[in-house]
Amino acid sequence: MAMLANPLPQLTDDPTGRALGLDLPPGRVIGPAADPLLWYADAPAAPADWTRLAPARRAAGLHPVLLGGIQELADWELAPEEMSYPGDHDAEEVLEELWAGHAAGLGHGAEDWPGLAEGPEPREDPECSAAEVAAAATCEGHLKGARAALVPARRSADVPAALGWHGPENHEHDVARLCAVLRSWEDRFGARVVGLSPTSLTVSVAAPPTDEDEALVLAAEHFAFCPDGVETDLAQYAESLRGGPSWTFWWD
Repeated sequence: MAMLANPLPQLTDDPTGRALGLDLPPGRVIGPAADPLLWYADAPAAPADWTRLAPARRAAGLHPVLLGGIQELADWELAPEEMSYPGDHDAEEVLEELWAGHAAGLGHGAEDWPGLAEGPEPREDPECSAAEVAAAATCEGHLKGARAALVPARRSADVPAALGWHGPENHEHDVARLCAVLRSWEDRFGARVVGLSPTSLTVSVAAPPTDEDEALVLAAEHFAFCPDGVETDLAQYAESLRGGPSWTFWWD
């Protein structure tokens, strides 16, 4: 795997990002000087900040994400060196394996794995959808008060692994395997990683399922990805997925 050049060291001496064509709010680079993990804003994000940071993805391969929760970032125990590469994993193989380990919790067997759901045509641009979800998330819910960050990664789906995030540790220690699933959801549903807290993940969805049968198949994917988030039977949970602009997962 070819390593990506990390543009974050340029922001150490140029905190506004002007050399990269950016206009960043006050913030700082976090991590080793030669290979920092992220740029992190000094103040809670405003609704317009996602749109303000979006050019960093095109200009420098830096993906925006909202980092929230009650813990200080230093307490998150980020460890990217412990993660593999998302592209080395197959999304369906990961989900089928996780399904087999947890399906009994909903009264199913490993043989009931339905495969991957088909995604509909996107109803809007995924980047616009991400901006809308991010703007709303800064005003309410578990990401209210979150700070904006920029993370060097190949794709939005890779952000949790690039950070070495341990949110799902009790379910899956190598979050890169779950990032492989997020890559698949990017491709099928126009998903983007919008927010992380120490134990939760929020993604925007530009092309949510509208078909009842496909929503049910997707519900099985969600259960395999995060069993803690499905508190009802799959059919009832599937109804919540139809037309929804975002998905949030949390792990105990």
